[in-house]
Amino acid sequence: MASKTAACLLWRISCPFNLQAHLRPPSLSAVTRRQCSSKQATQQDKSPKRSNFRPAADSTHDWIGPPNRLSNLRPIIYHIPENETELQKRLRNLRQETEDWNHEFWTEQNITFNKEKDAFIISQLKAEGLSERDEQGRRRSLNSEEMAVFYKSFLDKNRIRHANYNKEWYRRNFTITLLMGRVALHSAWRTVAERRSSEKKSTPTT
Repeated sequence: MASKTAACLLWRISCPFNLQAHLRPPSLSAVTRRQCSSKQATQQDKSPKRSNFRPAADSTHDWIGPPNRLSNLRPIIYHIPENETELQKRLRNLRQETEDWNHEFWTEQNITFNKEKDAFIISQLKAEGLSERDEQGRRRSLNSEEMAVFYKSFLDKNRIRHANYNKEWYRRNFTITLLMGRVALHSAWRTVAERRSSEKKSTPTT
């Protein structure tokens, strides 16, 4: 099972300056796309369990899995470096907590979106005197103009929730960026100190 899971995971080189995953502000259109693409979230859906897969102890990379079917986010397993410092551990934990927080938000948001979208479609069909399915048993749908009414209504109703999400997202990523800078500086200083120590030991005494 572990090998099968590992096969579908992609590794990403861990780098303290890799800010792409944390410095991309979600636009309003991105919010809509993320919700629209989560078509598998239904009333019976539950938050999926995280994979128990763990990279080998000698792995030197972060591991990224396939997109989650509800949140549409790729789960990340962060590399734990050998002799991890307290500062590095603090950074890794904050990044993991942010990943989990983001996953939970979009799972809940997408499930709500799909429930309300289905309810809107059913109500519109009933108003037009139509059943949910046509004569061939195919599920009826609304045109883009009719659905635009729902999309606007949903975004307006959740505007404060999305604004609060963006504020928290920026706060977390600002803290992560500062910690990444501190880890990089600490690592650079430690490298310089070790090099000087090595030079002193190799210098012959007179």
